[in-house]
Amino acid sequence: MTVRTHDLHYMMSALRLAAKGYGKTSPNPMVGAVVVSKDSIVGQAYHHAAGQPHAEVLALRQAGRLARGATLYVTLEPCSHLKKRTPPCVPAVIQSGVHRVVVAMRDPNPAVSGKGLAQLRRAGLSVTVGVAREEAEVLNQAYSHWITTKRPYVMLKAGMTLDGQIATARGESKWITGLQSRQEVHRLRSSMDAVITGIGTVLKDNPSLTARRLPGLTVLASIQPTRIVVDSGLRIARSAKILTQQSSAKTIIATTKYAPSARRRALERQGIEVLVLPGPGKRVSLKQFLTVLGQRGMMSVMVEGGGELNAAFLKSKLVNHVRLYVAPTLLGGTQSKGVIGGVSPRRLADAWKLRQVRTRVLGTDVVVEGDV
Repeated sequence: MTVRTHDLHYMMSALRLAAKGYGKTSPNPMVGAVVVSKDSIVGQAYHHAAGQPHAEVLALRQAGRLARGATLYVTLEPCSHLKKRTPPCVPAVIQSGVHRVVVAMRDPNPAVSGKGLAQLRRAGLSVTVGVAREEAEVLNQAYSHWITTKRPYVMLKAGMTLDGQIATARGESKWITGLQSRQEVHRLRSSMDAVITGIGTVLKDNPSLTARRLPGLTVLASIQPTRIVVDSGLRIARSAKILTQQSSAKTIIATTKYAPSARRRALERQGIEVLVLPGPGKRVSLKQFLTVLGQRGMMSVMVEGGGELNAAFLKSKLVNHVRLYVAPTLLGGTQSKGVIGGVSPRRLADAWKLRQVRTRVLGTDVVVEGDV
């Protein structure tokens, strides 16, 4: 497809608008829209949050009568279905009087995919699809993954030394990475539906796992992820911060039927939700666990665990993206705690290889990330 230069220009503007909804729209996608008449933007908007008006409606509302004969640029196919909290966008687009619609990507949701485009064409509008498609797909990769797999998109995050360690032999890990890395991690937490950790990390570090605001990271952010602890035997102490700070953010414990029922009842009396899940042996089935989270509308989660939980997610082939904050420190020793635990593969061919690898400097650290 030959892309017109001005189409790409206006679509990139729509994508920048869409990105303003990062971390706020779940379980909806991020969407931006721009209305252009006579080479001038007469309306622009983005989707702010689930349950609020969609980007197309807001942009067309802003354009008003200037939308007649104009072109609408939208980063995702306009919706046409009724099973949601807001009215479908296609009728509003048709009624606005725009003569052309440029769409970056089709909606992967089967309830929408292709149907919105077909309705627009039947109404006589000119429709172009695929402008800045790759950029749009990257922006909404979590949404697309959730729609197609029914499970949340999983990012595995870790702060580590240059030689791959996340803690000393005694478990000390605060702080391996620098302040700027920690500030970014708090922004990441605030953008996720949930942060997942393991019972080993809770017992060792007693973390809060809340998202806190810049610059000092002492004040809670306005948006908090659900905190989830994978604890197959319910070993968590009732005094753990992640349980006692329920006013800050909700906590869920994922466990198995083998955990003591008395402990489960005690946690539930404390106001903690306990998910009892099946699993291999006496361990939580991570795939079933993510399926349950997906059913609850959780679109993206971040794993902030120790080496064993990291290894379990990787071995279960459930990690979509890895982000490592690497400090210029060498810890050494065979007793230090590595970023990935478990049994090492015997062959290099069995190692996990990252794709689309990107690196950048962040303060004194280097960030390495890629898709699995």
